[in-house]
Amino acid sequence: MASFRSEPILWIHLAGLATLPIFLFLCVLFLSIGEPVLPVWMELFLVAAIGVLPLLWMQLSRPFYIFAILGVALKPENLTEEQRKMLCLINTNLNRFLAVLAAILLVGVLWQIYQITPLVANIASFLPQWRSVGLLLAALAFLASNLFLQIPVSVARLLVTNDTEFAAIKPLPLEKIQQDFTIVGVRVNQILPQLFHSLLGMKKGTKAPQEHNPDEH
Repeated sequence: MASFRSEPILWIHLAGLATLPIFLFLCVLFLSIGEPVLPVWMELFLVAAIGVLPLLWMQLSRPFYIFAILGVALKPENLTEEQRKMLCLINTNLNRFLAVLAAILLVGVLWQIYQITPLVANIASFLPQWRSVGLLLAALAFLASNLFLQIPVSVARLLVTNDTEFAAIKPLPLEKIQQDFTIVGVRVNQILPQLFHSLLGMKKGTKAPQEHNPDEH
């Protein structure tokens, strides 16, 4: 029986962590646009509020439905029992604590990257030097940074769950999914093609004949 960790979408979400440095760089780039017109603390507060609060509120109240990607979401009624067990692990007090911790961590990172904005001012010199636009774009880039940290963190918590604990979990009732999770995107019957599972099956199937090859000579 395949482990729940073989679910492809878990690893896709975890891989999203690789985009975090890109969005943080965009954030510092946009922060370097124009000359500050507000006190430092106010600019940081505005960027942090737009970038952190919406996602943090979502993760604390109705966590992101992980069976969604690139604007499409797997219909809740099409989830397997194993996938509904995974949702139980996403909506826990531990995950809420991790969400708060991740938000605090990124606010600390925001303060650090704000200090280096003069170093990248020359790179952003080709952009219109409108401070208000720069702050808005920085806030949106910071929002994306939070998104690609919060979701991988919640998925990572799931991946470190031991098999015994996972086996003991009862699948989340279907009617609770829409109540307890934020489902983003057009709902479809299938997100990822069965190609992943087919390829895995082919690899396993080719191992057995190879073991008998010596007998054929």
